[in-house]
Amino acid sequence: MSLAPIKIATLGQLTGPQDWRLSQVHDRPEHLIIWITRGQGRMLLNGTRRGVGTHNAISIPPRTLFSLELGRQGAGMVALIPDGSDIRLPEGPRQLRIRDVAAITDMTALFEAAHREVTTPRPLTQDALDGHTALISVWLRRQIAMPDHLPLPMNAAARLSAAFCDRVAHHHALGLTMADHAEALNVTPTHLTRVCKAATGRTAADLLTERVLYAARIGLIESDGAIQDVARHLGFGSAAYFTRFMQQHTGMTPSAVRQNGRL
Repeated sequence: MSLAPIKIATLGQLTGPQDWRLSQVHDRPEHLIIWITRGQGRMLLNGTRRGVGTHNAISIPPRTLFSLELGRQGAGMVALIPDGSDIRLPEGPRQLRIRDVAAITDMTALFEAAHREVTTPRPLTQDALDGHTALISVWLRRQIAMPDHLPLPMNAAARLSAAFCDRVAHHHALGLTMADHAEALNVTPTHLTRVCKAATGRTAADLLTERVLYAARIGLIESDGAIQDVARHLGFGSAAYFTRFMQQHTGMTPSAVRQNGRL
């Protein structure tokens, strides 16, 4: 099966009017490389919450739980690279704060050139995007290799939070509870809750709920499947329980979420 094409977009194009597509905890099937060009905010990545600002480069592998909140003044570019691409990419999630003026100029120019291919279609556009994205990855991997960007060691609490976030990314549709995940990680629900709250600002249950809610919204808005099928796919025992879940967390029925998301 052929891979989906590489895409280059602004963060605004990625979310449209639905800010929750970035600000709510989720994971994606593609590898993302995000270049922040304006603004500051917060991000959850690799099980920890951290600040994010202008000239931050963020690499997010497929099926990595994250969220990004930049606010109305924030802006950036993103490369969406399908899993299995021939382009060499960093293996783990990374956030780099770039201060070197030449490096900032280079990365901005690479993204601008790639975006021009999207906005001004020409022959061999996809080939050009592949080439530009490969150069973006080279830039990123060069920066990661620099001593200034060596990752800080993670303590036991950070490793536990990251492990839980990884489980949520891969198993959120199985109907497992937070306590089920805690048991699989050989810790008590109370300890897992405390660790996640300290590391991310959200409890473990909140992280799991947010990821399920994101999947529910996507399933309702981007497919025409029956609502009970969306509920079943996410591990809900009944359509009625799914409806209560959506009303509790969005204030709308599943049908209203679907309709509102397509406006």
